[in-house]
Amino acid sequence: MNTAEFIPKSLDKLVEKASFTWQTPSNIALVKYWGKSNPQIPKNASISFTLDNCHTITTIDFERREKSNEVDFDLFFEGKPKEEFKPKIRAFFKRIEQYCPYLFDYKLTINSENSFPHSSGIASSASGMAAIAMCLMSLEAEINADLSKEFINKKASFLARLGSGSASRSIEGPIVVWGKHPEIKGGSDLFGVKFSKDIHSNFKNYQDTILLVDKGEKQVSSTVGHNLMINHPYAENRFNQANDNLEKMASILQNGDLDTFINLVESEALTLHAMMMTSNPYFILMKPNTLEIINKIWEFRQETNSKVCFTLDAGANVHVLYPEKEKESVVQFIDNQLSKFCQKNHYICDQVGLGAKRL
Repeated sequence: MNTAEFIPKSLDKLVEKASFTWQTPSNIALVKYWGKSNPQIPKNASISFTLDNCHTITTIDFERREKSNEVDFDLFFEGKPKEEFKPKIRAFFKRIEQYCPYLFDYKLTINSENSFPHSSGIASSASGMAAIAMCLMSLEAEINADLSKEFINKKASFLARLGSGSASRSIEGPIVVWGKHPEIKGGSDLFGVKFSKDIHSNFKNYQDTILLVDKGEKQVSSTVGHNLMINHPYAENRFNQANDNLEKMASILQNGDLDTFINLVESEALTLHAMMMTSNPYFILMKPNTLEIINKIWEFRQETNSKVCFTLDAGANVHVLYPEKEKESVVQFIDNQLSKFCQKNHYICDQVGLGAKRL
């Protein structure tokens, strides 16, 4: 691994004040990663759809000050101070300090908000860390005007990964791979890369409606869950399976085979939760209504020959995936039959997006 390219060569042109705002999306993995080693290195490669409507908007104000031994920052989430979030952000800044040494010269004021409920299994840490990373790279681009857009995105993904592994997949879109894999040109454990092969028209503007079964905070954090893969009896087989499935998914995305896509995506979702249920200590993040929704989707697909399917992240909420041409019929199905299993009938209609946007 070569991380030296991400260490700035010169810090001669520090600006006195700057402010940047970025909107960065969440993402939903089609082939999951569950298990990692330090520093945030995945045990298997993963591939995801970048989302659009599920995003974080973050503004960071940078003000020059006397150099300090640690990064000085205030954090506001949805307009209010959020002290309980600060330890995670402080740990993130500690991990990236050698790659962003200019941060010691600034006071940071971070204002962040989500378009979706925090900590409910819509990868809020992914979009949140990606947003911070893009703001940091905007400052670095002010300090060093020679940085290319390609390098900025690459380093932003690298930095975001050190805050949340899946955040590496939230910088670009529509499909991103994180992790070394023989089928993925330029694939790396250090950052995400855009899926570079031609995507079949079946997957253009693919839809993802997120059913909010449980808006509360998860009982077990993803960090704890990942750590339980250490000494997990099925870990090695799972890592091999995931890498095999990524190779299959790369072919599916090019040939447009929706039936095989459905089978692989749903199998991956259930395997992720099977790893949770067979770890020690074991835990279950699905809720009874999660299972109700899954069964309703299976019934609907059998009755109508729809190409709708589900996937799950590390939580109870259900991502309903379907081609754009089925949007009207599937949303009607969700409204009529699935929304009653959501908290306050709440769901979010989303689709595949193109990544981070500066506002």
